[in-house]
Amino acid sequence: MKKVNIGGVPEHFNLAWYLTLKNGEYKAKDINLRWHDYHGGTGEMCKGLRSGEIDIAVILTEGIVKDIIAGNPSRIVQTFVETPLIWGIHVAEHSKFQTIEDIKGATAAISRYGSGSHLMAYINAKNHDWDLEKDLNFEVIKNLDGAKKGLTKGDADYFMWEKFTTKPLVDDGIFRRIDNCPSPWPCFVIAVREDFIKNNEDELRTILDIINQTTTDFKSIPSIDRTIANRYEQELEDVQEWLSLTEWAQDIIDKKTIENVQEQLFNLNIIPKKVNYKDLIHIL
Repeated sequence: MKKVNIGGVPEHFNLAWYLTLKNGEYKAKDINLRWHDYHGGTGEMCKGLRSGEIDIAVILTEGIVKDIIAGNPSRIVQTFVETPLIWGIHVAEHSKFQTIEDIKGATAAISRYGSGSHLMAYINAKNHDWDLEKDLNFEVIKNLDGAKKGLTKGDADYFMWEKFTTKPLVDDGIFRRIDNCPSPWPCFVIAVREDFIKNNEDELRTILDIINQTTTDFKSIPSIDRTIANRYEQELEDVQEWLSLTEWAQDIIDKKTIENVQEQLFNLNIIPKKVNYKDLIHIL
């Protein structure tokens, strides 16, 4: 049986992976797929791909594009979630900050440099015409638990994370959401180490076939909204809103989208150069 390591954030977007694993669908095809939760998000997964700790990552589009250009020996093989990620912009409940303009020049909590929380702070700054040199400051807090401590203690002033994941913290009076910032591209892609693709293309196709069958029918799974609400400790109406806004994908990310991602990251000085589509993508 072929052992394959895959990583992703422990969030509702990835429930389809848990369902297929629970059903033994990969083992039925002689694949021992092992899921690894990455609480630190995209930056931590990029490190896992580079080190060989994982073979596959379900990862934010902007983060893996940046890291492949920076030398990560991986390729994007498919879009996973087609719709944008809605990033909530959060401050501590008792913070003096009330609006986006208030946090101009303040310190953003980020999980790590190169993470989604880091890159999207630039997108938010650009959206509001801030000075990217003067108006952005960062404090590394590693993960969501680190953000709770960091914002509460005042080590950082605001934190960007997926709106629905952080909604329970808003409901509990730990965070206050002052605005949203949707990513300007499909949010999650599936990236795979180049050496794994080279040596295991058949197994990779099988894995993608299985997950794609599940995501195609995901919304029609009986009581899926209740399953998500219970597993991720979210309010049912929040889950239903999230489901209405989210669309999974089963195809390769297109050239126009990759060009848009690179154009924006390059203009923000997040990547030093733009590369060819084929240098980021592998078509199975």
